[in-house]
Amino acid sequence: MCLGIPGEVIDIEAGGGPQAIVKLSGVDRVIDISLLDDVTVGDWVVVHLGFALAKIEPADAQALLRMLEPDPPANAATTA
Repeated sequence: MCLGIPGEVIDIEAGGGPQAIVKLSGVDRVIDISLLDDVTVGDWVVVHLGFALAKIEPADAQALLRMLEPDPPANAATTA
């Protein structure tokens, strides 16, 4: 099974090909954006194997990120 991770485009690289800096799970990564048209800073993209495969709405990206968060351990203390 393959998994695409949502990330926010924080910079578009000048020269050297169609690349962007994308924040993925808090880490900045250089991602190939050649498969997409009109990617701009602030866009959310789905990334797989270093390629941006699709642009998505910010609300959809946040929903996906929430689904990807690990569940807390069953014995984790809860605060009220």
